[in-house]
Amino acid sequence: MTDILIVDDERDIRELISDILIDEGYKTRLAGTSDSAMRQIADERPAMLVLDIWLKDSAMDGIDILKSVKANYPDIPVVIISGHGNIEIAVAAIKQGAFDFIEKPFNIDQLIVVIRRAMEVANLRSENTALRSHYHPPLELIGQSSAYKTLKNNLDKVTKSNGRVLLTGPSGVGKETSARFIHFNSNRADMPLVVVNCASLDTENADLKLFGGGAESGNLHVGLLESAHNGILFFDEIANLPFSVQGKLLRVLVDQSFTRVDSSTEQKIDIRVISATARNLEHEIKAGTFREELFHRLNVVPIAVPSLEERREDITVLAEHFLIEFHEKLGLPKRALSDAAATTLQSMVWPGNIRQLKNVVERVLIMGSSKNLIEPEELPSSNGIIDSKDGQIVLSGSVATFSLREARELFEREYLLTQINRFGGNISRTASFVGMERSALHRKLKSLGVVTSNRSGSLISGLDE
Repeated sequence: MTDILIVDDERDIRELISDILIDEGYKTRLAGTSDSAMRQIADERPAMLVLDIWLKDSAMDGIDILKSVKANYPDIPVVIISGHGNIEIAVAAIKQGAFDFIEKPFNIDQLIVVIRRAMEVANLRSENTALRSHYHPPLELIGQSSAYKTLKNNLDKVTKSNGRVLLTGPSGVGKETSARFIHFNSNRADMPLVVVNCASLDTENADLKLFGGGAESGNLHVGLLESAHNGILFFDEIANLPFSVQGKLLRVLVDQSFTRVDSSTEQKIDIRVISATARNLEHEIKAGTFREELFHRLNVVPIAVPSLEERREDITVLAEHFLIEFHEKLGLPKRALSDAAATTLQSMVWPGNIRQLKNVVERVLIMGSSKNLIEPEELPSSNGIIDSKDGQIVLSGSVATFSLREARELFEREYLLTQINRFGGNISRTASFVGMERSALHRKLKSLGVVTSNRSGSLISGLDE
């Protein structure tokens, strides 16, 4: 992006402007029609445009080109020139995003001044973009559990490579956050991270959205592949990518090039691909809905993102992080978890994982009381065997039919399993919390049908069926 594209239907004018700018040390390209201009812009972005309003024998006039450029490349400054200028045209051009308007016949000194100012603005925008790309709000991965540490370690290993990564895990576990962490810490951090929501693509619009098109007709649409050039392309829920598009994406990965929808010209591209899915792609291959070769191209480095069930130790840490985040970013009340509320969160079932936990925290801050501490009664009812209502214990219908011994055993089993999960399977910490000797807890677990390993004392399976 180092040259100035001059678009004018009069050859003498565009060559005169070119000579003037070359004398000033600029590089130039010339176009006499809108078709030529749009092709050149699509092939290589110019640093700026000098654009005539009236283009004889062209499908588009200068205002049309201006609109297209500002829609696809908003940072490119455009200086409008016209021999038929009037205040209405000038105002219209400025409203559409033109940097300035010069009327023919123009004064050479005036032209140079305007070009210099436009280039200075372009350079400042470029520098600001670079500065913004070097500063990001800290992208935090939150946790302290062994499952979290394994994930963090795996992500750290792949940040500096260009290898393709396939992130797997249930919905809401943080696959996109993991992809953003890789990008933020990679050697492409200064370049774009483009997210492709595969669920929003269908056979009719997928090609245009991914590969772009319209340059031949003068209505250029820049595709997601081109937008991610030199950066990272993240395919969210890759299993939803239309089957017809999967083969085209495979060719892009093999050739590192693509062609726009209405073109036969190959566009070279340098991208790193990260994909994510909540579905088992090997099952999708067997079902005939996913291409096996594409799977192997994407699955260079597979990383499993653990569910919240696998990292219960992190629930309180995550909830406290969200409490601070919602207070600072959304101005919601500044509150904290009581010990009882923290324990309740750790004992709840989280099918929606971190996303569900975040939603619960936000809902409590919006709908909860004005007290500083969040109490268990403000949290959604869990699926446990008991519930709290006005300080009384209310049994579910099924538990009410049990004998006292059966109900006590059921409660003890569920309670101890909850505490073991809470402490990541660590029996020593569980024993300390529940107030039992470690050996006594082992005996109790064995009598309840909860099996633990003999060597480490951590949980290796649930109930004996």
